[in-house]
Order: sequence, then structure tokens, then C-alpha cells
Amino acid sequence: MLLYLHIPFCDSKCFYCAFNSYTTMFHLKENYMKALYLELKTSLEKYQPTIETLFIGGGTPSTILAKHFAPIFDLIQPYLLENAEITTEANPNSATLQWQKEMYDLGVNRISFGVQSFDDDKLKFLGRAHNGQKAIQAVNIAYKIGFKNINCDLIYGVANDTLKSVKKDIDIMTSLPINHISAYSLTLEEGTKFFDQKRVKIDDEELSVQLFEYLETKGFKQYEISNFALSNEARSQHNLGYWKYKEYLGIGAGAVGCINNKRYYATSEIDQFISAPNTYEIENLSEEDIKTERILLGLRSVVGFEKSLLNEDEFERAKELIENGQLVLKNEQFFALNYLLADEIALYVIN
Repeated sequence: MLLYLHIPFCDSKCFYCAFNSYTTMFHLKENYMKALYLELKTSLEKYQPTIETLFIGGGTPSTILAKHFAPIFDLIQPYLLENAEITTEANPNSATLQWQKEMYDLGVNRISFGVQSFDDDKLKFLGRAHNGQKAIQAVNIAYKIGFKNINCDLIYGVANDTLKSVKKDIDIMTSLPINHISAYSLTLEEGTKFFDQKRVKIDDEELSVQLFEYLETKGFKQYEISNFALSNEARSQHNLGYWKYKEYLGIGAGAVGCINNKRYYATSEIDQFISAPNTYEIENLSEEDIKTERILLGLRSVVGFEKSLLNEDEFERAKELIENGQLVLKNEQFFALNYLLADEIALYVIN
């Protein structure tokens, strides 16, 4: 089983961010971490899982002192698979040497930095709280501490982005001691400062293709629509678990879990979560829901999906896409040849 912990605190709200995060409720941090502990304890006792991977996301986990994570690591220790991948997200402005070292000593063995760009003007435009030099410094600190698995996030498709400017970001990023890159095209989501501001984004599929090809020349091979790794060992096992449709516990305000064909949602409000940390809305997933999700998720990644999921009509449509060079069938598994077309392929096959 996978485990996700959500930290909803941020020093500042990026203009594109639609995640459940708050910049004005820091006085609730300690009470929140206590509620997180209680919810996690209840879930661990209920499900008795073997935790294959742990991912601490946000928000910004590096806004929480490492000492507040210590009780949680003690709690999960008996359930952790040996050599489990343990990832924390971090922002360069708050991922200090002390914080990174203390998280590493707790057992975190993979760190993911919200770098987005090294261009200071672009970072300001996005509402980021760090500058390019701070990002470089944070990554180098992680490597010196001993982190062998380091990811950097990259955002592209922002107004004024060009292939040349994005390549420059990639050149700097790949000169650092990292082995994973997550590259996301800017999206304009409801509830963000950028929503309804079309001028802030450029829609250029060719830029995506060229960016992906350039990452390949740098040794970063695409294994999911937005993720690239230097080796198979550098791939995010936590993300792969989602795409393989493994069960997962989601702990924290706004977190989502999926167990026994039920998806559950915790309240996104921090004060409500602190008051009632084990309260959820439940969604029962039908066989058709599960089938659709397995196909959609599989086609966006190297995971693919089983041929046995398709009925006769769907299989005939899938064969058409094989003939058109958009799908491939290997060892009874279907795979997309272009992840950018994964959603369209899935909808054609199953509708």
C-alpha cells in the first residue's frame, strides 16, 4: 500500500497553484501535526498495511520543523517495507541545511524540489518565493547531505517561454546532481490567481515535444506524461504505484485515499480537520469506474493496461490504433506510443 501525507501550509501562494494550501494559518501547525498523527494511527490500526512508499506533499512540507515529523516516523516504522521509498517535497526557500539533514536522519531518502525555473523574472511572474540561485543551493545541499534520489519540478508553457529559454532551464537543472525531473505544462485552474488570464499561458504542443526530446538527449527518459528519470531505479515508485492502481492511504486535510474500491476524501479545511481528523466523504467505485481509471492511468505511463480489460468492441478499436501507430501490444499489455495523446486514445477505445 502507498501512503500520502498532506501538509497544507505554504509561505506564499503561487499564482498557478490549485492545491489545498494556506499561507495565513501557521498558528495551527502543531495542532495540525497532532491531528495528522491521530488520523494516521487510526488508519494504520484499521488496515494493518505494508507501506511500500511514503510521500509527504503539500503545500510545503519544509515549512514544518522536522521535529514535528519525528512522532509520525516512529508510528509508521513497524509498517514500513524494508528500503521503502520515502519522499518529501520541499521549496528552495525553506529547505535549509538543518531541515534537510534532520529529515534525512528521520529516514527520508528522496527529495523533490519545487524549482519550476532558474529565471528570476519567470519565478516572480509565477509568484514563487525563491530565486534561481537559492534553488541551485538547495539541490547541492541535498546531495552533500547524502540524498541520492533528487527530483526537480519544471514548469513550461508560461508566457514568454521559448524553446531556447526552457532549454536553458533544463541545462542548469541537468548540471545539478539530480536523477529525476517532473516537467509540467502550466495549467489555469479555477480558484487560482491565474485563472481566466489566458495571456499568462502559451499552448504549444510542439514545445512539449521538443522539450521531451531535449530531456532525452540529456539522458532523462520519459516514463510518464510529466516524469523523466536517468534510470529505471530513479523512477518515482510512489507515482508508479498510483499508475499501477495500487491502494493508497491519504492522510491530512484535503488528502484522498483509495482502499477496497472506495475513494475517500478528507475535509480540506484545516480547523475542521483538527477537530475531526477521521471524517470522510466516501465514493464507491464501480467496476466500470475502475476499468476506465486503469486504462487512463496506464496509457499515461510505462505501466500500460491489460488486454483483458477490454471487451470485444473495445479490442477492435484498440487494434485500429495499433494499425495507426498510436498503440502497441506487448505481452498482453497495451501501451501508448505518445503519452500526450493518452487521454484521447483511452476515450476512443472505451467510448
